[in-house]
Amino acid sequence: MSADIYALSVNDAQGHAVGLDTYRGKVLLVVNVASRCGFTPQYAGLDALYRKFCDRGLVVLGFPCNQFGAQEPGSDEAIQSFCRSTYGVSFPVLAKIEVNGSGEHPLYAHLKAKAPGILGTEAIKWNFTKFLVGRDGAVLKRYAPQAEPSSLEADIEAALA
Repeated sequence: MSADIYALSVNDAQGHAVGLDTYRGKVLLVVNVASRCGFTPQYAGLDALYRKFCDRGLVVLGFPCNQFGAQEPGSDEAIQSFCRSTYGVSFPVLAKIEVNGSGEHPLYAHLKAKAPGILGTEAIKWNFTKFLVGRDGAVLKRYAPQAEPSSLEADIEAALA
């Protein structure tokens, strides 16, 4: 696991590598997302946050994941289409990944180690777990799936200040 989030890379929905150093100096909200989940309507709130704060340096990064109730079974192309047509998502939704287990993406290994959940557990429990990352790459906070995006505004404001 990298000690520096900016040393990691992810794949965009077309399968091209994107270095997280692209986002150096930005505040990141990293979310594992799914199209068939009870929390899926949070896409609208996440996009509202992105639109409200993107000019000040917030980037929301959505990572589709099919590890919870098989609620993201589609291809990356189908996921992109769903996000745009159903929720008008304008923030980056990247390639599908795993957030737990032997196939977990190094980004999630890093996030979970830096911001464990309740009682110190690292595993992601469900879709729409959120991580706030500061401009310096430090993981600031982890939010439970049921945390509505609008409830993160004060923390985002503080991170952007």
